Amino acid sequence: QVQLVESGGGLVQAGGSLRLSCAASGRTYSVLAMGWFRQAPGKEREFVVAITGSGGNSYYSDSVKGRFTISRDNAKNTVYLQMNSLKPEDTAVYYCAARRGVYSYYESSYDYWGQGTQVTVSS
Repeated sequence: QVQLVESGGGLVQAGGSLRLSCAASGRTYSVLAMGWFRQAPGKEREFVVAITGSGGNSYYSDSVKGRFTISRDNAKNTVYLQMNSLKPEDTAVYYCAARRGVYSYYESSYDYWGQGTQVTVSS
């Protein structure tokens, strides 16, 4: 079993930055692909970015490409999401997710989920 705990959310002005963290438990963390998803009020949860178990490859949604960066520290069982040039439309609850195998942008393919952290970007 893997447990995920997100942190780092908050309120920021447009153009600002935040870094989210997702701490994972379980000795198999390094073989897990990790992803970040987000859900804005009144909208469905959407894919943001994913990273392979080794951290060597990542895949970004077009809406965040060039502004967000995912990374992971397997020694600390933690994945990070650096968010720069934030926009009001980035406002959402951000969820960390993990799956065994290759990374994926399909929500249904993830086995483990965190509780989410709120990110609010004011204009």
